[in-house]
Amino acid sequence: MSSGYPNGHQDYYNNIINGRSMSTYRSPLAGILSDQRPDLIGKRSLAEFQHHQQQQMLLQQQASFYLRNVKPRPYTHNNNLANFSISPTLSSVSSMTSSSGLSNVPRYGVPVMQNYNNLGGMGNNYQNTLRSNGYLLPAPVTEQALVTNNNENNNHMMKQLQELEKQLLTEAAGAITDGKQDTASEILTRVSKYLNARGTPEQRLCFYITTALKTRMNVNEPKTTSDLYGKDHILSTQLLYDKSPCFKLGFMAANNAILEAGNRIHVLDFDIGNGVQYVYLLNEIAAAREARGDDIQTPFMLKLTTIADFGNGGVERLDLVGDNLKSLANKLGVTFSYNVLNLKLCEINTTSLAVKNDEVLVVNFAFKLFRLPDESVTTENLRDEVLRRVKGLSPALVTVVEQELNGNTASFETRVSQACGYYLALLESLDATIGRDHPDRVKIDEGLSRKIINSVACEGRDRVERCEVFGKWRVRMSMAGFKPKAPSQLGGNVNSVTRGNSGFVVKEESGGISLGWMGRTLTVASAWH
Repeated sequence: MSSGYPNGHQDYYNNIINGRSMSTYRSPLAGILSDQRPDLIGKRSLAEFQHHQQQQMLLQQQASFYLRNVKPRPYTHNNNLANFSISPTLSSVSSMTSSSGLSNVPRYGVPVMQNYNNLGGMGNNYQNTLRSNGYLLPAPVTEQALVTNNNENNNHMMKQLQELEKQLLTEAAGAITDGKQDTASEILTRVSKYLNARGTPEQRLCFYITTALKTRMNVNEPKTTSDLYGKDHILSTQLLYDKSPCFKLGFMAANNAILEAGNRIHVLDFDIGNGVQYVYLLNEIAAAREARGDDIQTPFMLKLTTIADFGNGGVERLDLVGDNLKSLANKLGVTFSYNVLNLKLCEINTTSLAVKNDEVLVVNFAFKLFRLPDESVTTENLRDEVLRRVKGLSPALVTVVEQELNGNTASFETRVSQACGYYLALLESLDATIGRDHPDRVKIDEGLSRKIINSVACEGRDRVERCEVFGKWRVRMSMAGFKPKAPSQLGGNVNSVTRGNSGFVVKEESGGISLGWMGRTLTVASAWH
């Protein structure tokens, strides 16, 4: 997806990011569902019929595996099953479990539904497979129904298999929590046979979660955090920020607030990454100046300061980012200056930052605070210490953009569940903006895999990524002495970034701007003073 800025953005970005060719992966099961043809009723040749039967057998084998691994709960049919209706999908498994009031349910396993017509009508062979595993089934599905409903039933079956797969991964996380390593290992070993790292969002998610759980269980494998600070991860992160509308709009919301602060802005940013946010900001400054018709006597001036000793990847890399931003600013005709300072946190003040009297100081925290350890990790509590130091600078504005994910102090099982919901929505939203096999998408997904592994497999200081929901950030900012400011409106930027895709949702709530996909909030931008 293009950035929405035709002037200079691509030149800047090409100087920072060099794409590399990536070979694509194709699952051996790919195409099973896409080749079904309901128009073949009464017209199929013997070869086509045999091909159809072979496809059905593959699905039957996968379904049989999952159903063997989902343990029936010990309840009496008359007393419990009659209390709730049977859903045609397994997306309601958790609601059935909680609403049925079963107190004698074992920890591992989900309720097994009795009405297997709803599982997709896979024919007599599939019925026999289920009966051989001890399940009570209705009358066999006829060949006519099998062919007529083939596409719908197969898609329905695959959706349920994916739901079962995610449920099994949750069960594996529960087994790990309870110290039942053998149970977890068996589940993960069997599930691994059906994973696809280049498949649908659900398939990719299950692959990443399985990898993370295996990494956590492998006590002999060091839990290194270096991958999250390496060049490849920085690249994949910046691509995510540029290609995902939810992250891009978060930057734009922060930039709109910065532009409203005044004409001479001094921005302190503890983590500028590859400078993508400031590519957007420089373009917005140029566009606003042109719209207002500013003359040479009232220019907009932007000064950007970043700190080298703050996980930024070294002075040399930061200087390269600055050179590219300066080049872009010159091309756009924007007055811009850039400084990299070697300062410790205790040395940061308005004097060391060289803030001039006519400059408006703005501090930008865009996807930075969640990487700072808090009181749950160390008594030093760098997260709150940074906020207190920033408050001491008396900035006119502080912008915060963060992922909406409960991944800090939540229990292990909750983190796994939260990661499943959050990253599934993110992967689905990426499908709407960039092809699954695009080289940039491959790099983005590799970065998401590293993020998930760190969030799920690591603890203590090794768990670098500690996201919070906006409600917790609001409390933390208030405790540091900040008050919320009315969020800036995104205006026409929304349609230019989302291309009118109705799946993306932007709304103002609780003092922030929420950006999400299909009802799931992915990022929240807010402003403080």
